[in-house]
Amino acid sequence: MRKLILLFILGLSVSLSAQSEMISTKKGDIKLTPVVHSTMVLEFKNKTIFVDPYGGAEKFTAFGAPDLVLITDIHGDHLNKETLGGLDLSKTTLVAPQAVIDQLGEISFKKVKSLANGGMTKWKGIAIEGVPMYNLPETEDSRHPKGRGNGYVLTMGKKRLYISGDTEDITEMRQLENIDVAFVCMNLPYTMTVEQAADAVLEFKPEVVYPFHYRGSEGLANVDQFKELVDAGNAGVEVRLRNWYPGN
Repeated sequence: MRKLILLFILGLSVSLSAQSEMISTKKGDIKLTPVVHSTMVLEFKNKTIFVDPYGGAEKFTAFGAPDLVLITDIHGDHLNKETLGGLDLSKTTLVAPQAVIDQLGEISFKKVKSLANGGMTKWKGIAIEGVPMYNLPETEDSRHPKGRGNGYVLTMGKKRLYISGDTEDITEMRQLENIDVAFVCMNLPYTMTVEQAADAVLEFKPEVVYPFHYRGSEGLANVDQFKELVDAGNAGVEVRLRNWYPGN
């Protein structure tokens, strides 16, 4: 009983601290909850999706077991075995690039689907597209070489959500079309600058953009500056600043 009470309090504290909000679609709302860094939970039509679950399994207590997990890359802030090992994945489908699947080790899912850049799959009525994510210039020692990791475009209730993964302002991002909601990274030296991110967003023009994955080697990127740049370039793009780093 004492353990159950502790779990309830922990789950309640997680749910109270999270900034959940609704994204409306023609087939019902998507509930978005930022968790930490690039980690988020999407809930849609009674299905729960974890994106890059990281930071410890206790952060997910309030959400229950995931139905789907999306992982973008092999690095520990995306493929986090400690967090995955504490989750109930017995009924979960994983969609990830093959490089991630090759490093799962003892982590087991009910079903695993490999998805490459340019690939598409469907899960429970949700279309999932794998899109490139990589550093510029392309070099052999790049932290994020082209083809290893995936960004994703999810089509949910006819809304298109873009999750950038770890990338710079690559041509493939700039050429995206009809994106309703974008989650765009910005942290040096791992991805891109605030200025690069804003410039790319102004080119592909999502309706809404959330800066995320913005903690770099020297602390948090200036997301207020990102908003100022996007607002000045195109007031029709709504920038939503949310707290992806509770406690900071």
